[in-house]
Amino acid sequence: MIDFDYIKARDISDAVGRMAQNPAAKFIAGGTNLIDLMKENVARPTRLIDITGLPLTEIEETDEGGLLIGALVPNSDLAYDERITKRYPLLSSAILAGASAQLRNMASTGGNLLQRTRCLYFYDTTTPCNKRERAQAAARLTASTA
Repeated sequence: MIDFDYIKARDISDAVGRMAQNPAAKFIAGGTNLIDLMKENVARPTRLIDITGLPLTEIEETDEGGLLIGALVPNSDLAYDERITKRYPLLSSAILAGASAQLRNMASTGGNLLQRTRCLYFYDTTTPCNKRERAQAAARLTASTA
């Protein structure tokens, strides 16, 4: 069992402040990647900061003609958004090809961008993996300098 604190962020500044206080913490929204990593003992955050209640769920037009996609927009909403399918069809196709409907409904866009590697070596903690070891070393370094 991994011992960790769970905190629900009140607002964006609260979430950022709590992360600054504890660099070994992780944000959690959909949790589709992080929970897997925790189950496999690859990730061992000391604190989970739940950001699901934050106002980051919209896809908005920008003045420049692009789109601003909130970090908490579910992948399914992003893939089927009419503006995305018309203006960025490759993005829509990639999201639809990348996961099952169940995962797309749960996963957040921001979480997908932060997702760790899917390599079998990374998930198998009994084998060496440069990416896993670098990430753990960086977390230790950050925690020791805080």
